[in-house]
Amino acid sequence: MSDAPTTVPTAVDFWFDPVCPWTWLTSRWMFEVRKARPVEITWHVMSLAVLNERRLDQLPPANRELMGQAWAPVRVLIAAQEAYGPGVLEPLYTALGTRYHPQGLPKNRATIEAALREAGLPEHLAEAGDTDTYDSVLRRSHQEGITLVGQEVGSPIIAVPGPDSGDRIAFFGPVVTPTPRGEQAARLWDGTLAVASTPGFYEIKRTRTVGPIFD
Repeated sequence: MSDAPTTVPTAVDFWFDPVCPWTWLTSRWMFEVRKARPVEITWHVMSLAVLNERRLDQLPPANRELMGQAWAPVRVLIAAQEAYGPGVLEPLYTALGTRYHPQGLPKNRATIEAALREAGLPEHLAEAGDTDTYDSVLRRSHQEGITLVGQEVGSPIIAVPGPDSGDRIAFFGPVVTPTPRGEQAARLWDGTLAVASTPGFYEIKRTRTVGPIFD
């Protein structure tokens, strides 16, 4: 038997809305982090449509249109999770996000059905996008993430274990473009954990000068 010490992976909870391009970039960063650091990612669905439903009239027209398109994919993700377990979220999110963002395909039922096929899931799950059958589960999942960080954020939300047993540290972001790779991704992870775990730390921000870059 080996006496080498074992490293317990850091449990990472990641809340995402698949229509958000910035969340897509952050999620692909987490894939890079997973290659370089011992992390175990659990994916959770949140909803920008739910987050913004009471302030739609304050959004620009393009954003209001996006919020209308945002209901179907999160409903389908929740339906898939309920039918087949949380393990389907990662492959289905990857299939959806690849189509929505790098490929720029429309956020319609045909795209959802194609993503379901790629993820090895039945196409009939796309029907959930047109109903509110799973909305209570969706809202509960969304609220679990928002409760950790407050209403003044968006997607994504990341939570990791805190210094005290049972405690969690959660934060919005990081917002990055393009996705950091390799050791750069690992360094950003280390730094993000360092600032997020500092008592009393709340925010670092600067104006975005470029849009999402999908490499």
